[in-house]
Amino acid sequence: MEIKVVLRNLRTAPRKSRQVIDVIRNKNVTDARALLEFTVKRSANPVLKLLNSAIASAVHDFKLEESNLKISEIRVDEGPKLKRSHPMSRGRAYPILKRTSHIMLTLTEIKPKAEIKEIKKEAKIIKKRNTKSKITNPK
Repeated sequence: MEIKVVLRNLRTAPRKSRQVIDVIRNKNVTDARALLEFTVKRSANPVLKLLNSAIASAVHDFKLEESNLKISEIRVDEGPKLKRSHPMSRGRAYPILKRTSHIMLTLTEIKPKAEIKEIKKEAKIIKKRNTKSKITNPK
């Protein structure tokens, strides 16, 4: 089961947001939350809010356990640029681009190890049943 959430038009440059995103990529949810709480970056708080929102929707809507969730994909794309100008001498104006970010987060459910072992046992039993060879007499 995948849970996808999107944060659009975050008023932080994508380059700076990627520094925070790279820290939590492919982590489980509890570790990612702990890392974001103690990250001293401006974009850490909005990413933490996005993660909490994704966790809440997974628990409430899909009845998943928080301990079984993992960040499978998280990416930052560039949003629209706000164009401003900086006044200079002799009536000139230099352009300033205020960049924005779109952050996409996908959570997936990881199965506990006990369930994985049961699935492997079932697969072995099925293989044993299907591996009976049929010997034919070549003439």
